[in-house]
Amino acid sequence: MVYSFYEICWFFFIYSFIGWSAEVCAAAFNRKKFINRGFVNGPFCPVYGIGAAAFTIFLPELRENLFFLFLGGVILASFIEFTTGALLEKVFHKKWWDYSKIRFNFEGYICLRYSVLWGIFAVLMIYFVNPLFASLLSLLPPLPGVITLWALGGLLIVDALGTALAILGMQKRMRQITQLTEEMGKVSKLLENAITRKITGRMEKAFPALDAKNLKGQEKQKAKSKVFAEGCSFYKLISLFFIGAFLGDVTETIFCLITTGRLMSRSSVVYGPFSIVWGLGCALLTAVLYRIKDKSDSYIFIAGTLLGGAYEYICSVFTELLFGTVFWDYSGFRFNLGGRINLLYCFFWGIAAVVWMKLLYPHLSRWIEKLPLKTGIILCNIMIIFMVFNCLLSALALSRYEERQRMEGVQIQTEDASGLDLFLDSHFDNARMEKIYPNAKLVEQGR
Repeated sequence: MVYSFYEICWFFFIYSFIGWSAEVCAAAFNRKKFINRGFVNGPFCPVYGIGAAAFTIFLPELRENLFFLFLGGVILASFIEFTTGALLEKVFHKKWWDYSKIRFNFEGYICLRYSVLWGIFAVLMIYFVNPLFASLLSLLPPLPGVITLWALGGLLIVDALGTALAILGMQKRMRQITQLTEEMGKVSKLLENAITRKITGRMEKAFPALDAKNLKGQEKQKAKSKVFAEGCSFYKLISLFFIGAFLGDVTETIFCLITTGRLMSRSSVVYGPFSIVWGLGCALLTAVLYRIKDKSDSYIFIAGTLLGGAYEYICSVFTELLFGTVFWDYSGFRFNLGGRINLLYCFFWGIAAVVWMKLLYPHLSRWIEKLPLKTGIILCNIMIIFMVFNCLLSALALSRYEERQRMEGVQIQTEDASGLDLFLDSHFDNARMEKIYPNAKLVEQGR
């Protein structure tokens, strides 16, 4: 069953509340008192909502195979929980949860016990819970439902922003924003300090693993590095994205030439030999696997196989939903899952992870850091602007290409076309699009 955007948004808030309730009940049982276990002050745990929304979007097509549905829930939930935990630690410099004392854990972020529970939850959700909630939502008048969603979304954003600012100790920045007048600034300062104290106190109770000193927002002066893209920084990941996108395109082109005897484009965008899937995968896997780069090859291989498979599956579903086009199809391979991933290529992701982290990344990292600081920043920013423009133009060209394909046999009236459509028809006609995306297949309506 395909759910609407409206229903998915409601699922996010419903499951966020259910997750918050479960966390509060568990904490009350263990500590014999009420503790708000959510990141925000309201009765929501967004990570549960994100997980539920991801299940709703990516897993329904697996409902015909119970095992794969369960496995998909395990992998997808583990992926979300790991990346969320790593991101929170990256931002706040502390772990918000730690499964290190539980058997079969991975870096303390995920563990087999809870991943299996997520898999069971995915099965129950797809088969029973989501249809029940969808039927209940159908009883809610559309207009009040939309207004309620906007209100909940606004409150959650304000709540999350205020909580993050309080935790990070950004009182000065908050005063600059809220201090409209001198008198209001004084009130704002008092209110801000009170809110900060309340939030940090709650966080210390909810997450004992966090350092109270860090939560109280003590400002620490950090010496600015004179090395460009030092460590696993933002500009390091951006640089690796472009390198990975280029090398991925070249690798796929050579692989197709060897296996099919045809030289064909494998680019994701209309300008340049760049594979977005490879670029994002390179940056994402680096960010995730950076912590375990010194682990054994087998350890990295397993992590790369699971993460790479989950990532490729998500990309396949996402691009199909966004563009209505399938860019790759593994249906002809054995041990495939809906034609989106197959076991052979999952193993390839694992091998690629080992080769990348053990052989290529150390050398590339050193070369990137040799760039002058200002030069590196300017080049990265220019490439970011170029790629954003490239992706937007590619999306427009694909959308127009899809429209022309659906109207095949029907003459398009140029006088009714907009200036943008005329530009796309002129510069990105069917022949050019077929050359850029030779494997793109239009998805039939109702799939």
